[in-house]
Amino acid sequence: MSIKSIAAKLLAKNIHKKTKAWASKPVETQQKVLNDLIGQAKFTQFGNDHDFANIKNFEDFAAKVPIRDYEALRPYIDKVVKGDENILWKGKPIYFAKTSGTTSGAKYIPLTAASMPFHIEAARNAILSYIHETGKADFVDGKMIFLQGSPILEEKNGIKLGRLSGIVAHFVPKYLQKNRMPSWETNCIEDWETKVNAIVEETLNENMTVISGIPSWVQMYFEKLQQKANQSVGEIFKNFNLFIYGGVNYEPYRAKFENLIGRKVDSIELFPASEGFFAYQDSQKEKGMLLLLNSGIFYEFVKADEFYTEKPKRHTIGEVELGVNYVLIISTNAGLWAYNIGDTIQFTSLKPYRVIVSGRIKHYISAFGEHVIGKEVESALQEAMEGTNVRINEFTVAPQITPKEGLPYHEWFIEFDPEASGEPENLEDFALRIDKAMRKQNTYYDDLIVGNVLRTLVISKVDKNGFQDYMKSIGKLGGQNKLPRLANDRKIADFFSRK
Repeated sequence: MSIKSIAAKLLAKNIHKKTKAWASKPVETQQKVLNDLIGQAKFTQFGNDHDFANIKNFEDFAAKVPIRDYEALRPYIDKVVKGDENILWKGKPIYFAKTSGTTSGAKYIPLTAASMPFHIEAARNAILSYIHETGKADFVDGKMIFLQGSPILEEKNGIKLGRLSGIVAHFVPKYLQKNRMPSWETNCIEDWETKVNAIVEETLNENMTVISGIPSWVQMYFEKLQQKANQSVGEIFKNFNLFIYGGVNYEPYRAKFENLIGRKVDSIELFPASEGFFAYQDSQKEKGMLLLLNSGIFYEFVKADEFYTEKPKRHTIGEVELGVNYVLIISTNAGLWAYNIGDTIQFTSLKPYRVIVSGRIKHYISAFGEHVIGKEVESALQEAMEGTNVRINEFTVAPQITPKEGLPYHEWFIEFDPEASGEPENLEDFALRIDKAMRKQNTYYDDLIVGNVLRTLVISKVDKNGFQDYMKSIGKLGGQNKLPRLANDRKIADFFSRK
């Protein structure tokens, strides 16, 4: 065992002890976070506008600070972007994480000197938590790759901006820099396909032990490795045993990944966003990710089916229930206040508080009142694949309201993996398997099928690399960009219908 792996185990033990301390006092921890946030921002413009000086508890906060999305908070953010100080948080941000919104155009999410360290610590602590639980630390001596956006940053009114993953690249600890890949020069390549090809060349003969990224883009990297070496990824990287991912559910990709790798590897799920690092998988045995209650973020939870009512109830951590679909609302030390990030979550454990990401509040299908969410389509597909050789590369779902004949239906666009003999022998039978799993999960969908309002779902096969072509067509190939699992319209569906 190397000195580095011994040191990692010692640090892991220390971090586990600290994590256990705040996780065992969730309500008190969150109350302290809220008090600290209010105290720090009391004399900002937002604090003055919302009477922070007279907020004594959560009830006061909820009464004075309404839930907002980016557009509603934009008048304040625009002032911050212009260079004004003490607007949402003390002073100015040190970065803007630039994201693309569907209705807002470019979105500028502030990152402050107070918030930035938590992004780095959470990613580190996820790995340390894995080391503490499993006792496995030898991987720290190998090479690690993080597939991410370019670290080249622009500047706006004296504040640097870029993709969050590119900003984070500037904060890699010194003890990881020798192990980290790809090279800085390769990481700066903007074109995703060119970048992945360069990463393949750089890593092919290295001792890769940890690989991290959004599954769909890591899959692209794996396929190119396999084509180049004519070997499985596991044969190329004999010591590769840990995959770290975030952004999307890994389960629909797991069978495909294990086929590409040639064996099972451990995985760690992360829940990062430009607005904050919210959770990470702290156990290989338990379902869900540990919600980070001591990281400068105060959480509120609104039941998804009540969210669009006039005055939805805002729940704090001590009031949540297992299995309920909640819209996640955050207030942070980056100056976001009662902010709707758009994600929905469900709790899998209350001691400690663990969550899964169930979807997006705006990404659902309810063309007929069925309100199907991302978690349901992912779980249904996973269940349908069990006991089969079916492998999928990617998928998305959309309603077909006006078919040329017959009843309306949900149309599933699926890119199967023919190279791994991953296509179902009978497409209609496979569609029935998915449909059965969907009806079991969603009673509204089942009622619509029984009542002859909808017919059984229809699968439309997508050609190999079809989803990559779609993402390229909208300028979102690679990096941290994710394909929506489902939509209530046919914007994505029309791209494939035209082909």
